[in-house]
Amino acid sequence: MTDTTKKRILTGITTTGIPHLGNYVGAIRPAIQSVQNTDDDAFFFLADYHGIIKCFDPDEIHRSTRAIAATWLACGLDPEKVTFYRQSDIPEILELAWILNCSCAKGLMNRAHAYKASVDMNLSKEDTDPDYGITMGLFSYPVLMSADILMFNATHVPVGKDQIQHIEMARDIAGTFNFKYKELFIQPTALVDENTPLLTGLDGRKMSKSYGNTIPLFGDGNPTIDPQKALKKAIAQIVTNSQAPEEPKNPDECNIFEIYKAFATPDEINTLAQHYRAGIGWGEAKEILFNKIDNEIAPMRERYLELMNNPKELEEILQMGAIKARRVAQKQLDKTRRAIGIKPLAKLK
Repeated sequence: MTDTTKKRILTGITTTGIPHLGNYVGAIRPAIQSVQNTDDDAFFFLADYHGIIKCFDPDEIHRSTRAIAATWLACGLDPEKVTFYRQSDIPEILELAWILNCSCAKGLMNRAHAYKASVDMNLSKEDTDPDYGITMGLFSYPVLMSADILMFNATHVPVGKDQIQHIEMARDIAGTFNFKYKELFIQPTALVDENTPLLTGLDGRKMSKSYGNTIPLFGDGNPTIDPQKALKKAIAQIVTNSQAPEEPKNPDECNIFEIYKAFATPDEINTLAQHYRAGIGWGEAKEILFNKIDNEIAPMRERYLELMNNPKELEEILQMGAIKARRVAQKQLDKTRRAIGIKPLAKLK
């Protein structure tokens, strides 16, 4: 088994959609910062097989994979320091998922939040089968997620609160296998950062692609639209109230200020709060927010555009990561196969 005195951190990024500001603040920036000054092992992967669970547009999967890979690298992920790979380049993960499926209780999958939510939605309709529209991918994806984690014996997995159940399931699946066969898998720990900000979107709700209220990080993937202008245009669309510029305003009730706090220092936050209370125009507030965000991401945007215009470089980086990842995966899978009795009948000369 892996030496547990050293952390092995694993993070997966589903390849659907184009990264937005909420992804950057809530996941990308903290994940990269967490591995910059540490000797811990770190595995970051593009979860493209997870992407096809809900997205059935091949072009979207391909476009998203390219944009997400470019985004993480542009934001400072060092492929020399971490293992950065595409899930589909590691066939051992899918073989392990099948092996784990064969010892995973169906009842455990019945309790998965995503599956239960889909069943509940069907039950709320008349004359609808409880499993209508539910694929085996949706039903059993916690097993694939467990294979992602257990293949590399990750000790710590950064997740949002809504993903804690999946880490608990991975622990359960690992424990079941270890008990039935052999102690091969470390039971991972969920890392939940309570201090990571959840950005509000253009309309004041949580920033989410499903709400259509996101602010693009490096543009929307359309090469004909200047990403800096797209950022400025999106910020201009943030919903505000009808208070006049000279009226005192409460910064704690403003979407603009809420987003600003995720990028500014404590002194900058206090200064802008005072400006709010003394009276500030919404146009000026939005300009301040745009400049603050743009100053941080402009150098990253330049690197992002370079990578997006050079898919060969992106592919080379991912293939380099796949070689590193498969060295680990092949050893772990060989141990697993032997543990369940799938091994050569005899040594051949």
